[in-house]
Amino acid sequence: MRDARSFLLEVVSLTKTDKKGQALKQKIIEDIRSCVEKYKSVYVFSCNNMRNELMQGVREEWKPGSRFFFGKNRVIAVGLGRSEEEEIETDLHKISKVLKGQCGLLFTNCKKKEVAEWFENYAVEDYARSGCVATKTIELKEGPLKQFAHSREPYLRKLGMPTKLDKGVVTLIKDYTVCKERDILTPEQATILQYLDHRLATFRFILKAKWTKGKGFEKLIDDEEEQNNEDEQKMEDDIE
Repeated sequence: MRDARSFLLEVVSLTKTDKKGQALKQKIIEDIRSCVEKYKSVYVFSCNNMRNELMQGVREEWKPGSRFFFGKNRVIAVGLGRSEEEEIETDLHKISKVLKGQCGLLFTNCKKKEVAEWFENYAVEDYARSGCVATKTIELKEGPLKQFAHSREPYLRKLGMPTKLDKGVVTLIKDYTVCKERDILTPEQATILQYLDHRLATFRFILKAKWTKGKGFEKLIDDEEEQNNEDEQKMEDDIE
C-alpha cells in the first residue's frame, strides 16, 4: 500500500486579482472538471488556524499522486456544479453544499483509509494570535524569570506583567495569570505567550465530506463538530 504522504499538494491560489482574473477563474473551473474525470475520489477539507508558512511545509512533505485546490469556494463550486442540473457526475453537487469557510478539495485515487489517517495525524502546534481563544490557563509564580535578558524587563512591564529587576534578574513581584482558558487573547497576552514559548494554537485539517465514483457522496463530520468548526473559523475571519 502506498504511503498516504505520496500525494501531491498543489495548492492553486484562487485569490489573485489582476486583469486576467476571469481567465484564471475559468482555468480553475476547467482544471477541477478535468480532475473529476481523472481521479476516483474528491474530499472536502477545512483548515483551523491557517498558517501560510506551514502550508508551504505541507507542500514539501507531499509527493506526486493527487491534487489540491484551495481558495474561493464559489469558484470551486462552479467547477463541481452547484446544483443537480449543473453537476457532471451524480451527487457531485452535494460536495459544493459543504464548501463553507476556509475549505479546499483533494482529488486522489488513494484509499479512504490512507487519506483519513494522514488528515487525522497531521497537526502542528503554533503560537496563538490576538483574538484567538485560549485553550488553557497559563499562570506564573512570583519569582525570577531567568529565561529573559535584563534588557527585556521594561517591555514585559509595558505588556502588563508585574516585573522588576532584582540584582539584574527579571523578577515577578507577585503571581501573574497570563490568560485563563476560554479567554479571547489580547495582543499583549499573545505576545507574552510567545515569549514564554506557549503554543496554544494548532494548525490542522478536518475532513468534511467525500465523493467517490460509483459510490456517490458521503459526509465525514457530524453536525455538531461541523458547527463548532465553522464557529472557530468565523472567529478567525473576524480577527483578520
